[in-house]
Amino acid sequence: PVNLFEQFQRVANAYFLFLLILQLIPEISSLSWFTTIVPLMVVFTITAVKDVTDDCFRHKSDNQVNNRQAEVLIDALRDDRIYLTSLFFSQADLLLLSSSEPHGLCYIETAELDGETNLKVRQALPVTSELGADIRRLAEFDGGVVCEPPNNKLDKFTGVLFWKDNRYSLNNEQMLLRGCVLRNTGWCFGMVIFAGPDTKLMQNSGRTKFKRTSIDRLMNALVLWIFGFLVCMGIILAIGNSIWEQQVGAHFRIYLYWSEVVNSSVFSGFLTFWSYIIILNSVVPISLYVSVEVIRLGHSYFINWDRKMYYPKKDIPAEVRTTTLNEELGQVEYIFSDKTGTITQNIMTFNKCSINGKTYGKSVSEHIKTVPVDFSFNPLADRKFQFYDHSLIESIKLGDSMVHEFFRLLSLCHTVMSEEKNAGELIYQVQSPDEGALVTAARNFGFIFKSRTPETITVEEMGKLVTYQLLAILDFNNIRKRMSVIVQTPDGQIKLYCKGADTVLFERLHPSNEELMYLTSDHLEEFAGEGLRTLALAYKSLTEEHFKEWFKILQEENTSLDNRNEHLAAAYEEIEKDMMLLGATAVEDKLQEGVTETIASLSLANIKIWVLTGDKQETAMNIGYSCHMLTDTMNEIFIVTGHTVMENQHSDREYFVLQAHALEADLENEFVEVACMCQTVICCRVTPCQKAQVVELVKKHRKAVTLAIGDGANDISMIKSAHIGIGISGEEGMQAVLASDYSFAQFRYLKRLLFVHGRWSYFRMCKFLCYFFYKNFSFTLVHFWFGFFCGFSAQTVYDQWFITLFNIVYASLPVLAMGLFDQDVNDQNSMDYAKLYEPGQLNLLFNKHTFFICIAHGVYTSFALFFIPYGAFYNTAGEDGKHIADYQSFAVTVATSLVIVVSVQIALDTSYWTAINRFFVLGSIAVYFAILFAMHSDGIFVIFPNHFPFVGNARNSLSQISVWLVILLTTVVSVMPVITFRFLKEDLNPTITDQLQKSRRKQKPLQNYIPRVYRRNSRRSAYAFSHQEGFGELITSGKNISDRTVKL
Repeated sequence: PVNLFEQFQRVANAYFLFLLILQLIPEISSLSWFTTIVPLMVVFTITAVKDVTDDCFRHKSDNQVNNRQAEVLIDALRDDRIYLTSLFFSQADLLLLSSSEPHGLCYIETAELDGETNLKVRQALPVTSELGADIRRLAEFDGGVVCEPPNNKLDKFTGVLFWKDNRYSLNNEQMLLRGCVLRNTGWCFGMVIFAGPDTKLMQNSGRTKFKRTSIDRLMNALVLWIFGFLVCMGIILAIGNSIWEQQVGAHFRIYLYWSEVVNSSVFSGFLTFWSYIIILNSVVPISLYVSVEVIRLGHSYFINWDRKMYYPKKDIPAEVRTTTLNEELGQVEYIFSDKTGTITQNIMTFNKCSINGKTYGKSVSEHIKTVPVDFSFNPLADRKFQFYDHSLIESIKLGDSMVHEFFRLLSLCHTVMSEEKNAGELIYQVQSPDEGALVTAARNFGFIFKSRTPETITVEEMGKLVTYQLLAILDFNNIRKRMSVIVQTPDGQIKLYCKGADTVLFERLHPSNEELMYLTSDHLEEFAGEGLRTLALAYKSLTEEHFKEWFKILQEENTSLDNRNEHLAAAYEEIEKDMMLLGATAVEDKLQEGVTETIASLSLANIKIWVLTGDKQETAMNIGYSCHMLTDTMNEIFIVTGHTVMENQHSDREYFVLQAHALEADLENEFVEVACMCQTVICCRVTPCQKAQVVELVKKHRKAVTLAIGDGANDISMIKSAHIGIGISGEEGMQAVLASDYSFAQFRYLKRLLFVHGRWSYFRMCKFLCYFFYKNFSFTLVHFWFGFFCGFSAQTVYDQWFITLFNIVYASLPVLAMGLFDQDVNDQNSMDYAKLYEPGQLNLLFNKHTFFICIAHGVYTSFALFFIPYGAFYNTAGEDGKHIADYQSFAVTVATSLVIVVSVQIALDTSYWTAINRFFVLGSIAVYFAILFAMHSDGIFVIFPNHFPFVGNARNSLSQISVWLVILLTTVVSVMPVITFRFLKEDLNPTITDQLQKSRRKQKPLQNYIPRVYRRNSRRSAYAFSHQEGFGELITSGKNISDRTVKL
């Protein structure tokens, strides 16, 4: 019933059902009821089978996620209370009870929730962390939780745990939300708070919407217009019937039997109106919708079979999950993309560095020509790490003190945890990928971070084990943009090591570093120009007296009750000055292959790309620069940071990046107005629900086709909200894929999906619709003209079998072949010339204007089809001297002319000929003549004398030269205006497709539209990458240090 309800959302289906009811009334129907009910049932069946197939496929895919396993310890009253998860996705919103880490700590990754890939810490309540892994005590746990109702706020939770006659306050720090992944934690136990649709992830996912293309919506409107046009024709012919019956027909009633019901000319006109509604209903044939579904299904298989969108590394092909949106892919104006896992690989690699004014490392283009450095001398080296400058390893082996100090800093100044499971197998637990890249680089170059305790850091320096006393960690935050450690060497020296953004660190250097600072600054510009993320490194030697005096101040500030953070920042500032510059690092935040070129091509096609991410502003901007969405040539760039309209009127005009609170209700109009004028928009700190809100705002205010692409569960809501949703089969699970309309493995395949498959689908569908409406108006309106010459009696020109078979047999396959295989340019040209995509965005190929042109063309053709044979046969004798203007001879001539005219027209419309096209066009004409002669043969008359009474009519009519001359004249008159118009248009006002085809014929290449990618020179700090404040305090407190961590 639901499927039938959705199918009747198409106005045409309801219209055909209404016609079927009319055909059951014998007083008004001149056609049999089966001519409508059979095609209608075929339409419903094909559509229902397709929808069931789509739903079954989605259901099968959903089961892959719904059947993820977790161990359930208690199932009380069918309410799963306690789960055990180990390195898996959390399947419900859990209250953390205990974990394998000390003090009930738990490390999680929340990429599916907020897009951030840095590790976050959750900590169980002390009273529940004591439960440990004691299954008996956990099973007996009988605490109750009273909490807030289900909501979509990912960063807030309020509740109270009641246990053993005590109350314990709960907040977000004790919650493991559905979609988060357990990392660097062996196991944890939790109590289910929310499950299923009540989880915060599902609350952010939004409702699944039934998606229809803009062409579907236009066709619904056009069907209403056509129905209005049909009613007008029916009224005209009904009035004509009433007049004719009153003035002429009344004289013949004595000879013709009339039903007693029909006792007046007015009522005769009323019945005639409904008769003509039935006869002329083929202006919107049922086969149109069957053909549309077949074409869409064919286009879907072409995408599934496209080997150029197949990712062999993971054996992932492109996949169409919704078959009804293909032509919408050719009309996209806005793309909303996630960042992590969609644009980036979330892999950081150490590529270059500057040490004491000298650069090391080679660019990506030089890697091909260079053998990577051999790290076999280091048994603990990471075998995946590659570096392409041998001079750096030589400097280390020669004992260059500055190079040693550089890597010593990288091995000491971080918040990484290490674990040596087996001999030679060192595992780093990193908070963020950039820290992992830097510590791994130091490890490979001989400065191996081995372990830490709250008071010490142990490093293996060129084979020698050295233990440093950890005196203080000056933690990172978004304002400081740097972190420092203060350590004491085995020989008693106290040193401060600092790494951070060059913009803040250069201000704190000793004046003697000025020359080195300028030289390093030039190197940073060079690194940034290659899209690398940079950090400056510095150190400072401290006297014991200076440190003790400062440390005393630090302890006082750390225990202050008022403005503690400001006082700590001032203390940090005091010690982090007059530092000595060591150099800088350059880390590559690896984009997915082909991302930069894809974005540049999409921009050339006038597609606006918005990045929506849960990451912070610096990270979002860095990725914008990496993939060249943001460049230094952008003069008008904004940051929207205010919470009100007045605040935003005074916002910084430096970069265009939108914070989540810009989406508040009173800022919606300003947001859309400003954002849509910009070439690039980056929205940061947005929740999954806000991602959908951004998409809905653009849909509401711009009426443009939107596409959302993402790879995580946090992208589901925007994927569902956009006209087209695309899921990347990435590292964050399959949730986005399961909710999407299309899926593939790499962002770069989006270009081919839109420029080739989307553009072709739109081009083919528009051509198909234009031809279909033209063909059916040409076919149907002949009855309208004939009405003026048959006393408006609702007599048909063609016989009933021709009317039944025309759209099903004679004219269906050629237009299907055109809709499936036609192409104006090949796939490579579609990829190379982005401007070819614009007609779809502007909706040039099929709109109300082109529809009326098609209708006018059909009306003209129907006029020629009727009046040329009528004029030629009027008072005309055949070659045998007999009169040939009988009804059936006229019908055969008009029908034959129609089949030939529409076949010639489709030959003119076809741009790309295949063997299938040729076979269908020529085969349709051959089938027409075969059936025509069969229906007028002696044999079929003997079998069905009541249904085929016109024996030999076709053979008699088509054996006369005059009939063929009439057919030829009708064909020429029908198609010559089209040929003339297209010749003049291509010569006087050619489209870019015409220009490309002309240049291809002349073998002259058109100016290539492939974009050039320009480098930028904006320096960016690697600390922008999802580094979280608070890990320094966690390390010095010892809460996250377990026994297995300190073992060497």
